[in-house]
Amino acid sequence: MQRRSQTAVLAAASLLLVAGCSSGGAPQGGDNSAAAPSKSPGAAASPGAKPSSTAPPAKGSVKVTRTLTTGLMSPWGVAVLPGGDLLVASRDTGKIVRVSADNGKKTELGSVPGVDPGGEGGLLGIAVSSTFGADHQVYAYFTTASDNRIARMNYDEKRPQGNQLGAPDTIFKGIPKGQLHNGGRIAFGPDKMLYVGTGETGDSGLAQDKDSPAGKILRMTPEGEPAHGNPEADSVVYDYGHRNVQGLAWDRDKRLWASEFGQDTWDELNLIEPGKNYGWPEVEGEAKGGSKGPGFVDPVEQWKTADASPSGIAYAKGSIWMASLRGERLWRIPLNGTKPVAAPQAFLKGTYGRLRTVVAADDGALWLVTSNTDGRGTPHKGDDRILRLKVS
Repeated sequence: MQRRSQTAVLAAASLLLVAGCSSGGAPQGGDNSAAAPSKSPGAAASPGAKPSSTAPPAKGSVKVTRTLTTGLMSPWGVAVLPGGDLLVASRDTGKIVRVSADNGKKTELGSVPGVDPGGEGGLLGIAVSSTFGADHQVYAYFTTASDNRIARMNYDEKRPQGNQLGAPDTIFKGIPKGQLHNGGRIAFGPDKMLYVGTGETGDSGLAQDKDSPAGKILRMTPEGEPAHGNPEADSVVYDYGHRNVQGLAWDRDKRLWASEFGQDTWDELNLIEPGKNYGWPEVEGEAKGGSKGPGFVDPVEQWKTADASPSGIAYAKGSIWMASLRGERLWRIPLNGTKPVAAPQAFLKGTYGRLRTVVAADDGALWLVTSNTDGRGTPHKGDDRILRLKVS
């Protein structure tokens, strides 16, 4: 696989909307009752991992305390700035806006050059560098006319509104693009390396091809080079066998978790370990004791696609919180170490429509971003919006 250059692999675009990416319906009444998936498989513990001495309760709670802002168009990626303000990426316009955490005021930073929106592609994940106070770098994952790539830009808030982003510096390119399954979530981990969730673009074979960055989680330096400690020293591939990763989060013990779109049967929450194979396309959901082949890692939890179709995830109050698109609900998965302590619990079912991104605030609250203006939802007055949640 070539770094900082385009791969020769371009996946064939699929025009069919599979169940894991289905459209959402109009908002209905809320539902804060528990709703378990069909099965709650446990995960093998990471080496040296121990259960927490203070596991969260089996039942939690969610309260919407305020609507921070409204009128966002196709919001996708969200990054939290030092001080608490949010940067929000618009998939279809290619713009990044800053939203004040105090009053919801929106300030346009500018547009990311080269974004070519279409289908599930466009301006997707964004992140701020681990050393943002010194370098003011904003990272973006986006679709171009030829590929998906990652670039970083200097953010100068002293410049005029709409002209606050510097010229993009492409750090990694050649991630295959497609009409579907472009992945797109990026985040800096506790190790200050950049992690990237990609999709297999509808070409399922790419997920098992270690020479392709598609259908993987990638781990790279802030400059886009393979990070020290990767399974292969000359590769950014951290693990493989994914269909479409759109959620990344770390728990209090610095373990990496990822959400994944299934096809027709199972969506997944996975505990991520380097070098492991998560099974797609040989396995969707559990591998049933290895009957479909050895060496596949089972998900920690799995859901019917109508109940989830997950995008962003966050960790707060001892639980993973998972935003669901087709499922139109927020899932809580309480964890004791690497194992759930109870069945997942669903909140806000149908109340706000499709839910795209959830991020943790410094005080333990959550920011939740809706996704009804993405072409598959049913927009209502004020969509799309950012909600602040008090959770337990």
